[in-house]
Amino acid sequence: MTYRAGSYVVDVRDGRLAQVAEAADGLVRVRSLKGGAPWNAPPDALRLATREERQAAGLRPYQTGCDECAALEAARRTAAEGGDVLRSRNATAAAYTHWIVTHSASAMKRGN
Repeated sequence: MTYRAGSYVVDVRDGRLAQVAEAADGLVRVRSLKGGAPWNAPPDALRLATREERQAAGLRPYQTGCDECAALEAARRTAAEGGDVLRSRNATAAAYTHWIVTHSASAMKRGN
């Protein structure tokens, strides 16, 4: 399997969650979310991290596979890059509101 830079994967040899830095020459260079030295792994020693694994690691919702979070984050970035202050503020508020209502509320119900 080919992994894109930025993807979150698990090194099945030791269960570490990592982010793909680059892939070249039949190896994938990954780095731990906790810091430390990056390492090389063969692609068959990796698998994509599940949404639950990404959430447990404390990644933001738009990094965990929530389609609405990803769309809201993209809109926020576009507005910020375009220099439209009002649109940027509104997009940020919409992203935070979605996160609080959808993800914080469900986390509280689960007891997290």
